[in-house]
Amino acid sequence: MEYLKDRIEADSGWVREKKAAFGNIIEPIILTPFQYQFGSFQMTSILRGFLSIFSAQVANLLLSIIITPLLVRIIGSNGYGDYAFLLSLVSISFILVNAGIFDGMRKFMTEQRGLPQWTEQVLGFYIQLGLILGGVSALIYGLIAWSNLAGQIFGSKFDTYFILAGGVLLARQAYSISRGGLMGFGKETISEPLAVLQLVCFGVAGISLARGFGVVGVLWGQIISYIVVACIGFTIIIQQVDLHAVLGRGPREFPRQELLAFNGLSVVLVFLLTSLYHVDVLLLRPMVGDSPTGYYKAALTVAEFVWFAPVALQIILMHSTSEMWSEGKTNEITNLTSRITRFNLAITALLVVGIGTLAGEFIPLYYGPEFNAAIQPLILLLPGAMGFALARPILAVGQGKGSLRTLIMATGAAAGMNLLLNLTLIPHYGTTGAAIATSASYGSMIVLHVIAARQIGYDPVSDLRIVRTGIVMGITATVIVPLNGEIGSSILSLIIVPPVGFAVFSLGMILLGAIPREDVSYIVGYFN
Repeated sequence: MEYLKDRIEADSGWVREKKAAFGNIIEPIILTPFQYQFGSFQMTSILRGFLSIFSAQVANLLLSIIITPLLVRIIGSNGYGDYAFLLSLVSISFILVNAGIFDGMRKFMTEQRGLPQWTEQVLGFYIQLGLILGGVSALIYGLIAWSNLAGQIFGSKFDTYFILAGGVLLARQAYSISRGGLMGFGKETISEPLAVLQLVCFGVAGISLARGFGVVGVLWGQIISYIVVACIGFTIIIQQVDLHAVLGRGPREFPRQELLAFNGLSVVLVFLLTSLYHVDVLLLRPMVGDSPTGYYKAALTVAEFVWFAPVALQIILMHSTSEMWSEGKTNEITNLTSRITRFNLAITALLVVGIGTLAGEFIPLYYGPEFNAAIQPLILLLPGAMGFALARPILAVGQGKGSLRTLIMATGAAAGMNLLLNLTLIPHYGTTGAAIATSASYGSMIVLHVIAARQIGYDPVSDLRIVRTGIVMGITATVIVPLNGEIGSSILSLIIVPPVGFAVFSLGMILLGAIPREDVSYIVGYFN
Protein backbone atom coordinates (compact mmCIF):
# COMPACT_ATOMS: atom_id res chain seq x y z
CA MET A 1 0.00 0.00 0.00
CA GLU A 2 2.82 2.41 0.82
CA TYR A 3 4.41 1.61 -2.53
CA LEU A 4 1.17 2.27 -4.42
CA LYS A 5 0.65 5.51 -2.50
CA ASP A 6 4.16 6.66 -3.41
CA ARG A 7 3.62 5.79 -7.07
CA ILE A 8 0.33 7.66 -7.24
CA GLU A 9 1.91 10.72 -5.61
CA ALA A 10 4.83 10.52 -8.04
CA ASP A 11 2.45 10.18 -10.96
CA SER A 12 0.45 13.17 -9.77
CA GLY A 13 3.65 15.22 -9.63
CA TRP A 14 4.52 14.12 -13.17
CA VAL A 15 1.11 15.24 -14.41
CA ARG A 16 1.55 18.65 -12.76
CA GLU A 17 4.92 19.08 -14.45
CA LYS A 18 3.51 18.18 -17.85
CA LYS A 19 0.51 20.42 -17.30
CA ALA A 20 2.88 23.34 -16.80
CA ALA A 21 4.90 22.37 -19.85
CA PHE A 22 2.04 21.84 -22.28
CA GLY A 23 -0.42 24.38 -20.90
CA ASN A 24 -3.93 23.79 -19.59
CA ILE A 25 -5.52 23.06 -22.96
CA ILE A 26 -4.37 19.72 -24.37
CA GLU A 27 -5.13 17.53 -21.36
CA PRO A 28 -8.77 18.49 -20.66
CA ILE A 29 -9.87 18.59 -24.30
CA ILE A 30 -7.88 15.72 -25.82
CA LEU A 31 -7.34 13.51 -22.78
CA THR A 32 -10.67 13.83 -20.95
CA PRO A 33 -11.86 10.38 -22.11
CA PHE A 34 -8.84 8.73 -20.51
CA GLN A 35 -9.45 10.55 -17.21
CA TYR A 36 -12.98 9.14 -16.94
CA GLN A 37 -12.02 5.53 -17.38
CA PHE A 38 -8.73 5.22 -15.53
CA GLY A 39 -7.37 6.17 -12.13
CA SER A 40 -4.42 8.51 -11.86
CA PHE A 41 -1.87 5.70 -12.10
CA GLN A 42 -3.37 4.20 -15.28
CA MET A 43 -4.10 7.60 -16.80
CA THR A 44 -0.49 8.67 -16.33
CA SER A 45 0.78 5.66 -18.26
CA ILE A 46 -1.52 6.45 -21.18
CA LEU A 47 -0.82 10.17 -20.86
CA ARG A 48 2.92 9.68 -21.15
CA GLY A 49 2.65 7.60 -24.30
CA PHE A 50 0.01 9.79 -25.86
CA LEU A 51 1.89 13.03 -25.22
CA SER A 52 5.07 11.59 -26.73
CA ILE A 53 3.26 10.36 -29.84
CA PHE A 54 0.91 13.35 -30.14
CA SER A 55 3.74 15.85 -29.72
CA ALA A 56 5.73 14.09 -32.45
CA GLN A 57 2.66 14.05 -34.72
CA VAL A 58 2.15 17.79 -34.26
CA ALA A 59 5.86 18.51 -34.80
CA ASN A 60 5.93 16.37 -37.96
CA LEU A 61 2.80 18.10 -39.24
CA LEU A 62 4.36 21.52 -38.75
CA LEU A 63 7.59 20.40 -40.38
CA SER A 64 5.66 18.94 -43.33
CA ILE A 65 3.82 22.23 -43.73
CA ILE A 66 7.21 23.93 -44.07
CA ILE A 67 9.03 21.33 -46.16
CA THR A 68 6.38 20.36 -48.73
CA PRO A 69 5.82 23.75 -50.43
CA LEU A 70 9.58 24.37 -50.56
CA LEU A 71 10.10 21.05 -52.36
CA VAL A 72 7.21 21.76 -54.73
CA ARG A 73 8.66 25.12 -55.69
CA ILE A 74 12.15 23.70 -56.18
CA ILE A 75 11.35 20.59 -58.25
CA GLY A 76 8.13 21.91 -59.86
CA SER A 77 4.78 20.23 -60.34
CA ASN A 78 6.21 17.72 -62.84
CA GLY A 79 9.01 16.70 -60.51
CA TYR A 80 6.64 16.57 -57.55
CA GLY A 81 4.33 14.30 -59.53
CA ASP A 82 7.23 11.91 -60.18
CA TYR A 83 8.29 12.09 -56.54
CA ALA A 84 4.73 11.45 -55.32
CA PHE A 85 4.54 8.40 -57.57
CA LEU A 86 7.88 7.05 -56.29
CA LEU A 87 6.87 7.74 -52.70
CA SER A 88 3.67 5.74 -53.13
CA LEU A 89 5.58 2.91 -54.83
CA VAL A 90 8.14 2.79 -52.02
CA SER A 91 5.42 2.88 -49.37
CA ILE A 92 3.59 -0.06 -50.93
CA SER A 93 6.86 -1.99 -51.31
CA PHE A 94 7.84 -1.27 -47.73
CA ILE A 95 4.86 -3.24 -46.43
CA LEU A 96 6.43 -6.41 -47.83
CA VAL A 97 9.95 -5.35 -46.94
CA ASN A 98 9.10 -4.56 -43.32
CA ALA A 99 6.84 -7.65 -43.11
CA GLY A 100 5.18 -6.59 -39.87
CA ILE A 101 8.54 -6.28 -38.11
CA PHE A 102 7.74 -2.90 -36.53
CA ASP A 103 4.52 -4.18 -34.94
CA GLY A 104 6.09 -7.51 -34.00
CA MET A 105 8.95 -5.87 -32.14
CA ARG A 106 6.58 -3.68 -30.12
CA LYS A 107 4.37 -6.62 -29.23
CA PHE A 108 6.81 -9.41 -28.45
CA MET A 109 9.73 -7.54 -26.90
CA THR A 110 7.50 -6.47 -24.00
CA GLU A 111 6.33 -10.02 -23.26
CA GLN A 112 7.99 -12.32 -20.75
CA ARG A 113 8.06 -15.91 -21.99
CA GLY A 114 10.38 -17.42 -19.39
CA LEU A 115 13.13 -17.98 -21.95
CA PRO A 116 16.62 -16.66 -21.14
CA GLN A 117 17.35 -13.25 -22.66
CA TRP A 118 13.96 -13.20 -24.36
CA THR A 119 14.14 -9.53 -25.32
CA GLU A 120 17.53 -9.93 -26.97
CA GLN A 121 16.33 -13.01 -28.85
CA VAL A 122 13.31 -11.16 -30.26
CA LEU A 123 15.42 -8.14 -31.18
CA GLY A 124 18.06 -10.29 -32.88
CA PHE A 125 15.45 -12.30 -34.79
CA TYR A 126 13.83 -9.19 -36.20
CA ILE A 127 17.13 -7.42 -36.99
CA GLN A 128 18.34 -10.40 -39.02
CA LEU A 129 15.00 -10.84 -40.79
CA GLY A 130 14.72 -7.12 -41.50
CA LEU A 131 18.18 -6.69 -42.95
CA ILE A 132 17.76 -9.72 -45.23
CA LEU A 133 14.43 -8.43 -46.56
CA GLY A 134 15.80 -4.90 -46.95
CA GLY A 135 18.84 -6.11 -48.86
CA VAL A 136 16.74 -8.28 -51.19
CA SER A 137 14.38 -5.38 -51.93
CA ALA A 138 17.27 -3.04 -52.78
CA LEU A 139 18.69 -5.71 -55.09
CA ILE A 140 15.35 -6.16 -56.87
CA TYR A 141 14.97 -2.42 -57.46
CA GLY A 142 18.55 -2.31 -58.73
CA LEU A 143 17.92 -5.16 -61.19
CA ILE A 144 14.80 -3.42 -62.49
CA ALA A 145 16.86 -0.30 -63.13
CA TRP A 146 19.78 -2.26 -64.63
CA SER A 147 17.45 -4.04 -67.07
CA ASN A 148 16.08 -0.64 -68.21
CA LEU A 149 12.56 -1.89 -67.44
CA ALA A 150 11.67 1.17 -65.37
CA GLY A 151 13.00 3.49 -68.07
CA GLN A 152 10.99 1.79 -70.80
CA ILE A 153 7.75 2.06 -68.82
CA PHE A 154 8.04 5.48 -67.16
CA GLY A 155 10.92 7.26 -68.93
CA SER A 156 14.71 7.04 -68.88
CA LYS A 157 15.10 9.09 -65.68
CA PHE A 158 13.27 6.39 -63.74
CA ASP A 159 16.22 3.99 -64.04
CA THR A 160 18.17 6.28 -61.72
CA TYR A 161 15.10 6.85 -59.56
CA PHE A 162 14.64 3.11 -59.04
CA ILE A 163 18.24 2.59 -57.89
CA LEU A 164 17.78 5.29 -55.29
CA ALA A 165 14.32 3.98 -54.33
CA GLY A 166 15.98 0.67 -53.45
CA GLY A 167 18.38 2.60 -51.23
CA VAL A 168 15.45 4.38 -49.59
CA LEU A 169 13.83 1.02 -48.80
CA LEU A 170 16.97 -0.39 -47.18
CA ALA A 171 17.63 2.77 -45.15
CA ARG A 172 13.99 3.02 -44.09
CA GLN A 173 14.08 -0.60 -42.95
CA ALA A 174 17.07 0.12 -40.70
CA TYR A 175 15.29 3.16 -39.26
CA SER A 176 12.07 1.20 -38.66
CA ILE A 177 13.94 -1.57 -36.82
CA SER A 178 15.72 0.93 -34.59
CA ARG A 179 12.48 2.77 -33.80
CA GLY A 180 10.62 -0.48 -33.11
CA GLY A 181 13.41 -1.61 -30.82
CA LEU A 182 13.26 1.60 -28.80
CA MET A 183 9.49 1.33 -28.43
CA GLY A 184 9.89 -2.32 -27.45
CA PHE A 185 12.02 -1.11 -24.55
CA GLY A 186 9.33 1.42 -23.63
CA LYS A 187 11.42 4.38 -24.76
CA GLU A 188 8.77 6.36 -26.66
CA THR A 189 10.29 9.52 -25.22
CA ILE A 190 13.35 8.74 -27.36
CA SER A 191 11.82 7.02 -30.40
CA GLU A 192 9.32 9.79 -31.14
CA PRO A 193 11.80 12.70 -30.98
CA LEU A 194 13.97 10.64 -33.33
CA ALA A 195 11.01 10.46 -35.74
CA VAL A 196 10.92 14.25 -35.68
CA LEU A 197 14.70 14.41 -36.16
CA GLN A 198 14.36 12.19 -39.23
CA LEU A 199 12.01 14.68 -40.84
CA VAL A 200 14.29 17.58 -39.90
CA CYS A 201 17.27 15.80 -41.50
CA PHE A 202 15.20 15.08 -44.59
CA GLY A 203 14.14 18.71 -44.83
CA VAL A 204 17.72 19.97 -44.62
CA ALA A 205 19.31 17.34 -46.87
CA GLY A 206 16.40 16.96 -49.30
CA ILE A 207 15.88 20.67 -49.92
CA SER A 208 19.62 21.32 -50.19
CA LEU A 209 20.19 18.52 -52.69
CA ALA A 210 16.98 19.19 -54.63
CA ARG A 211 18.32 22.58 -55.71
CA GLY A 212 21.04 20.97 -57.78
CA PHE A 213 19.73 17.48 -58.48
CA GLY A 214 15.91 17.67 -58.49
CA VAL A 215 14.09 14.47 -57.60
CA VAL A 216 17.41 12.60 -57.35
CA GLY A 217 18.47 15.00 -54.61
CA VAL A 218 15.20 14.53 -52.73
CA LEU A 219 15.65 10.74 -52.77
CA TRP A 220 19.21 11.11 -51.49
CA GLY A 221 17.79 13.31 -48.73
CA GLN A 222 15.49 10.45 -47.71
CA ILE A 223 18.37 7.97 -47.61
CA ILE A 224 20.63 10.25 -45.57
CA SER A 225 17.93 11.13 -43.02
CA TYR A 226 16.97 7.48 -42.41
CA ILE A 227 20.59 6.37 -42.01
CA VAL A 228 21.48 9.17 -39.58
CA VAL A 229 18.53 8.49 -37.28
CA ALA A 230 18.92 4.69 -37.52
CA CYS A 231 22.54 4.99 -36.36
CA ILE A 232 21.47 7.06 -33.36
CA GLY A 233 18.70 4.59 -32.51
CA PHE A 234 20.97 1.54 -32.71
CA THR A 235 23.58 3.30 -30.59
CA ILE A 236 21.01 3.68 -27.82
CA ILE A 237 19.70 0.12 -28.22
CA ILE A 238 23.19 -1.37 -27.94
CA GLN A 239 23.45 0.07 -24.45
CA GLN A 240 20.32 -1.88 -23.37
CA VAL A 241 21.23 -5.39 -24.52
CA ASP A 242 23.81 -8.15 -24.54
CA LEU A 243 25.15 -8.02 -28.10
CA HIS A 244 26.23 -11.66 -28.05
CA ALA A 245 22.63 -12.72 -27.38
CA VAL A 246 21.30 -10.40 -30.08
CA LEU A 247 23.71 -11.58 -32.76
CA GLY A 248 23.54 -15.27 -31.78
CA ARG A 249 21.32 -17.88 -33.39
CA GLY A 250 18.99 -18.25 -30.42
CA PRO A 251 17.68 -21.34 -28.61
CA ARG A 252 15.76 -24.07 -30.40
CA GLU A 253 12.61 -23.39 -28.35
CA PHE A 254 12.40 -19.79 -29.55
CA PRO A 255 8.89 -19.50 -31.16
CA ARG A 256 9.89 -18.35 -34.64
CA GLN A 257 6.73 -19.73 -36.24
CA GLU A 258 4.51 -17.79 -33.84
CA LEU A 259 6.28 -14.53 -34.60
CA LEU A 260 6.16 -15.17 -38.34
CA ALA A 261 2.43 -16.01 -38.21
CA PHE A 262 1.69 -12.72 -36.44
CA ASN A 263 3.81 -10.88 -38.98
CA GLY A 264 1.96 -12.51 -41.85
CA LEU A 265 -1.46 -11.29 -40.72
CA SER A 266 -0.03 -7.86 -39.92
CA VAL A 267 1.38 -7.61 -43.45
CA VAL A 268 -2.03 -8.29 -44.94
CA LEU A 269 -3.74 -5.71 -42.74
CA VAL A 270 -1.09 -3.03 -43.28
CA PHE A 271 -1.02 -3.71 -47.02
CA LEU A 272 -4.77 -3.17 -47.26
CA LEU A 273 -4.57 0.02 -45.19
CA THR A 274 -1.65 1.40 -47.16
CA SER A 275 -3.32 0.61 -50.47
CA LEU A 276 -6.06 3.03 -49.47
CA TYR A 277 -3.45 5.81 -49.31
CA HIS A 278 -1.56 5.07 -52.51
CA VAL A 279 -3.60 3.17 -55.12
CA ASP A 280 -5.09 6.40 -56.48
CA VAL A 281 -1.67 8.03 -56.91
CA LEU A 282 -0.16 4.90 -58.49
CA LEU A 283 -3.02 4.73 -61.01
CA LEU A 284 -3.07 8.46 -61.77
CA ARG A 285 0.59 8.76 -62.85
CA PRO A 286 0.40 6.38 -65.86
CA MET A 287 -3.18 7.40 -66.75
CA VAL A 288 -3.11 11.21 -66.59
CA GLY A 289 0.56 12.22 -66.31
CA ASP A 290 2.89 13.81 -63.78
CA SER A 291 1.44 17.32 -63.30
CA PRO A 292 -2.15 16.23 -62.50
CA THR A 293 -0.69 13.60 -60.17
CA GLY A 294 1.25 16.33 -58.38
CA TYR A 295 -1.90 18.44 -58.00
CA TYR A 296 -3.83 15.48 -56.64
CA LYS A 297 -1.05 14.52 -54.24
CA ALA A 298 -1.11 18.08 -52.91
CA ALA A 299 -4.86 17.81 -52.27
CA LEU A 300 -4.40 14.43 -50.59
CA THR A 301 -1.68 15.79 -48.31
CA VAL A 302 -3.87 18.66 -47.10
CA ALA A 303 -6.88 16.36 -46.60
CA GLU A 304 -4.74 14.13 -44.38
CA PHE A 305 -4.10 17.04 -42.01
CA VAL A 306 -7.29 15.94 -40.22
CA TRP A 307 -5.58 12.68 -39.21
CA PHE A 308 -2.82 13.84 -36.89
CA ALA A 309 -4.86 13.48 -33.66
CA PRO A 310 -6.63 10.23 -34.72
CA VAL A 311 -3.26 8.68 -35.64
CA ALA A 312 -1.92 9.42 -32.15
CA LEU A 313 -5.05 7.87 -30.63
CA GLN A 314 -4.68 4.85 -32.90
CA ILE A 315 -1.12 4.17 -31.77
CA ILE A 316 -1.77 4.53 -28.04
CA LEU A 317 -5.09 2.63 -27.96
CA MET A 318 -3.60 -0.56 -29.36
CA HIS A 319 -1.48 -0.88 -26.22
CA SER A 320 -3.86 0.61 -23.65
CA THR A 321 -6.84 -1.62 -24.50
CA SER A 322 -5.00 -4.95 -24.83
CA GLU A 323 -4.81 -5.39 -21.05
CA MET A 324 -8.49 -4.45 -20.69
CA TRP A 325 -9.41 -7.13 -23.23
CA SER A 326 -7.41 -9.73 -21.32
CA GLU A 327 -9.35 -8.83 -18.15
CA GLY A 328 -12.72 -9.07 -19.90
CA LYS A 329 -13.67 -5.41 -19.38
CA THR A 330 -15.94 -5.19 -22.42
CA ASN A 331 -18.31 -2.60 -20.95
CA GLU A 332 -15.41 -0.37 -19.99
CA ILE A 333 -13.99 -0.69 -23.50
CA THR A 334 -17.35 0.32 -25.00
CA ASN A 335 -17.57 3.35 -22.72
CA LEU A 336 -13.98 4.35 -23.39
CA THR A 337 -14.09 3.98 -27.16
CA SER A 338 -17.49 5.63 -27.57
CA ARG A 339 -16.29 8.68 -25.63
CA ILE A 340 -13.02 8.78 -27.60
CA THR A 341 -14.96 8.46 -30.87
CA ARG A 342 -17.19 11.37 -29.84
CA PHE A 343 -14.19 13.59 -29.07
CA ASN A 344 -12.48 12.41 -32.26
CA LEU A 345 -15.61 13.37 -34.22
CA ALA A 346 -15.62 16.85 -32.70
CA ILE A 347 -11.95 17.51 -33.48
CA THR A 348 -12.19 16.10 -37.01
CA ALA A 349 -15.45 17.89 -37.83
CA LEU A 350 -13.95 21.24 -36.85
CA LEU A 351 -10.90 20.65 -39.05
CA VAL A 352 -12.99 19.50 -42.02
CA VAL A 353 -15.20 22.61 -41.92
CA GLY A 354 -12.18 24.87 -41.58
CA ILE A 355 -10.11 23.25 -44.34
CA GLY A 356 -13.10 23.10 -46.68
CA THR A 357 -13.86 26.79 -46.16
CA LEU A 358 -10.28 27.98 -46.57
CA ALA A 359 -9.18 25.61 -49.36
CA GLY A 360 -9.34 28.34 -52.01
CA GLU A 361 -7.10 30.60 -49.92
CA PHE A 362 -4.73 28.00 -48.54
CA ILE A 363 -3.84 25.90 -51.61
CA PRO A 364 -2.50 28.68 -53.91
CA LEU A 365 -0.76 30.40 -51.01
CA TYR A 366 0.81 27.17 -49.77
CA TYR A 367 1.73 25.40 -53.02
CA GLY A 368 1.61 28.23 -55.55
CA PRO A 369 -1.04 29.54 -58.00
CA GLU A 370 -0.54 26.66 -60.45
CA PHE A 371 -1.96 24.28 -57.82
CA ASN A 372 -5.48 25.78 -58.00
CA ALA A 373 -6.34 22.51 -59.76
CA ALA A 374 -5.94 20.78 -56.38
CA ILE A 375 -8.82 22.67 -54.72
CA GLN A 376 -11.70 20.63 -56.17
CA PRO A 377 -10.12 17.22 -55.37
CA LEU A 378 -9.43 18.46 -51.83
CA ILE A 379 -13.08 19.39 -51.24
CA LEU A 380 -14.17 15.99 -52.53
CA LEU A 381 -11.63 14.15 -50.35
CA LEU A 382 -12.60 15.78 -47.05
CA PRO A 383 -15.81 13.80 -46.26
CA GLY A 384 -14.00 10.52 -46.76
CA ALA A 385 -10.97 11.67 -44.79
CA MET A 386 -13.32 12.43 -41.90
CA GLY A 387 -14.77 8.91 -41.99
CA PHE A 388 -11.30 7.36 -42.07
CA ALA A 389 -10.25 9.56 -39.11
CA LEU A 390 -13.14 8.18 -37.04
CA ALA A 391 -12.26 4.60 -38.00
CA ARG A 392 -8.60 4.77 -36.94
CA PRO A 393 -8.98 4.49 -33.12
CA ILE A 394 -11.72 1.89 -33.56
CA LEU A 395 -9.35 -0.19 -35.67
CA ALA A 396 -6.68 0.06 -32.97
CA VAL A 397 -9.00 -1.33 -30.27
CA GLY A 398 -9.66 -4.39 -32.44
CA GLN A 399 -5.90 -4.83 -32.88
CA GLY A 400 -5.54 -4.67 -29.11
CA LYS A 401 -7.73 -7.74 -28.83
CA GLY A 402 -5.84 -9.47 -31.64
CA SER A 403 -8.89 -9.89 -33.91
CA LEU A 404 -6.86 -9.35 -37.07
CA ARG A 405 -8.95 -11.57 -39.35
CA THR A 406 -12.12 -9.55 -38.71
CA LEU A 407 -10.20 -6.31 -39.28
CA ILE A 408 -8.69 -7.68 -42.47
CA MET A 409 -12.14 -8.47 -43.88
CA ALA A 410 -13.46 -4.99 -43.07
CA THR A 411 -10.40 -3.19 -44.43
CA GLY A 412 -10.25 -5.51 -47.45
CA ALA A 413 -13.79 -4.54 -48.44
CA ALA A 414 -12.82 -0.84 -48.37
CA ALA A 415 -9.57 -1.49 -50.27
CA GLY A 416 -11.38 -3.51 -52.94
CA MET A 417 -13.91 -0.73 -53.36
CA ASN A 418 -11.07 1.77 -53.64
CA LEU A 419 -9.34 -0.15 -56.41
CA LEU A 420 -12.51 -0.76 -58.45
CA LEU A 421 -13.78 2.81 -58.16
CA ASN A 422 -10.41 4.31 -59.09
CA LEU A 423 -10.07 2.02 -62.11
CA THR A 424 -13.57 3.00 -63.20
CA LEU A 425 -13.53 6.74 -62.56
CA ILE A 426 -9.95 7.89 -63.30
CA PRO A 427 -10.05 7.16 -67.06
CA HIS A 428 -13.21 9.30 -67.42
CA TYR A 429 -12.78 12.03 -64.79
CA GLY A 430 -9.05 12.17 -63.97
CA THR A 431 -8.19 13.66 -60.58
CA THR A 432 -11.86 14.38 -59.83
CA GLY A 433 -12.67 10.71 -60.34
CA ALA A 434 -9.76 9.68 -58.12
CA ALA A 435 -10.97 12.02 -55.37
CA ILE A 436 -14.54 10.69 -55.54
CA ALA A 437 -13.36 7.07 -55.52
CA THR A 438 -10.92 7.57 -52.66
CA SER A 439 -13.35 9.61 -50.58
CA ALA A 440 -16.06 6.97 -50.91
CA SER A 441 -13.60 4.25 -49.89
CA TYR A 442 -12.27 6.25 -46.96
CA GLY A 443 -15.80 6.95 -45.78
CA SER A 444 -16.73 3.28 -45.94
CA MET A 445 -14.05 2.54 -43.34
CA ILE A 446 -16.09 3.94 -40.45
CA VAL A 447 -19.15 1.91 -41.43
CA LEU A 448 -17.22 -1.31 -41.97
CA HIS A 449 -15.19 -1.01 -38.78
CA VAL A 450 -18.19 -0.21 -36.62
CA ILE A 451 -19.71 -3.45 -37.93
CA ALA A 452 -16.41 -5.24 -37.25
CA ALA A 453 -16.23 -3.79 -33.73
CA ARG A 454 -19.70 -5.10 -32.90
CA GLN A 455 -18.68 -8.53 -34.15
CA ILE A 456 -15.57 -8.38 -31.97
CA GLY A 457 -17.71 -7.54 -28.96
CA TYR A 458 -17.95 -3.79 -28.27
CA ASP A 459 -19.84 -0.77 -29.61
CA PRO A 460 -17.68 2.31 -30.32
CA VAL A 461 -20.60 4.55 -31.35
CA SER A 462 -23.05 3.93 -28.52
CA ASP A 463 -23.28 7.67 -27.75
CA LEU A 464 -21.79 9.37 -30.81
CA ARG A 465 -24.33 12.25 -31.18
CA ILE A 466 -23.51 12.55 -34.87
CA VAL A 467 -26.73 14.40 -35.79
CA ARG A 468 -26.03 17.18 -33.30
CA THR A 469 -22.45 17.43 -34.49
CA GLY A 470 -23.66 17.64 -38.08
CA ILE A 471 -26.01 20.51 -37.17
CA VAL A 472 -23.14 22.36 -35.49
CA MET A 473 -20.98 21.85 -38.59
CA GLY A 474 -23.76 23.39 -40.70
CA ILE A 475 -24.15 26.36 -38.37
CA THR A 476 -20.38 26.95 -38.33
CA ALA A 477 -20.23 26.80 -42.13
CA THR A 478 -23.05 29.34 -42.49
CA VAL A 479 -21.01 31.75 -40.37
CA ILE A 480 -17.47 31.34 -41.66
CA VAL A 481 -18.14 30.78 -45.40
CA PRO A 482 -19.77 34.24 -45.87
CA LEU A 483 -17.15 35.76 -43.56
CA ASN A 484 -14.38 34.28 -45.70
CA GLY A 485 -16.05 35.68 -48.81
CA GLU A 486 -16.10 39.19 -47.37
CA ILE A 487 -12.39 39.19 -46.55
CA GLY A 488 -10.37 40.27 -49.55
CA SER A 489 -6.99 38.87 -48.46
CA SER A 490 -6.00 35.20 -48.29
CA ILE A 491 -3.60 35.86 -45.45
CA LEU A 492 -6.25 37.77 -43.46
CA SER A 493 -8.74 34.94 -44.06
CA LEU A 494 -6.29 32.39 -42.68
CA ILE A 495 -5.77 34.61 -39.62
CA ILE A 496 -9.38 35.63 -38.90
CA VAL A 497 -11.58 32.71 -39.98
CA PRO A 498 -10.05 29.87 -37.88
CA PRO A 499 -10.56 31.47 -34.42
CA VAL A 500 -14.09 32.62 -35.37
CA GLY A 501 -14.93 29.12 -36.60
CA PHE A 502 -13.49 27.54 -33.46
CA ALA A 503 -15.55 29.83 -31.21
CA VAL A 504 -18.81 29.21 -33.10
CA PHE A 505 -18.20 25.46 -33.32
CA SER A 506 -17.28 25.08 -29.63
CA LEU A 507 -20.27 27.12 -28.47
CA GLY A 508 -22.61 25.15 -30.73
CA MET A 509 -21.26 21.80 -29.52
CA ILE A 510 -21.91 22.80 -25.90
CA LEU A 511 -25.36 24.39 -26.40
CA LEU A 512 -26.71 21.55 -28.53
CA GLY A 513 -25.28 18.88 -26.23
CA ALA A 514 -23.01 17.32 -28.84
CA ILE A 515 -20.49 17.26 -25.98
CA PRO A 516 -22.15 15.88 -22.81
CA ARG A 517 -22.65 18.11 -19.79
CA GLU A 518 -20.37 15.98 -17.62
CA ASP A 519 -17.54 16.51 -20.11
CA VAL A 520 -18.15 20.26 -20.10
CA SER A 521 -18.34 20.31 -16.28
CA TYR A 522 -15.01 18.52 -16.07
CA ILE A 523 -13.35 20.97 -18.46
CA VAL A 524 -14.76 24.00 -16.60
CA GLY A 525 -13.84 22.53 -13.23
CA TYR A 526 -10.34 21.79 -14.43
CA PHE A 527 -9.58 25.51 -14.69
CA ASN A 528 -11.08 26.37 -11.25
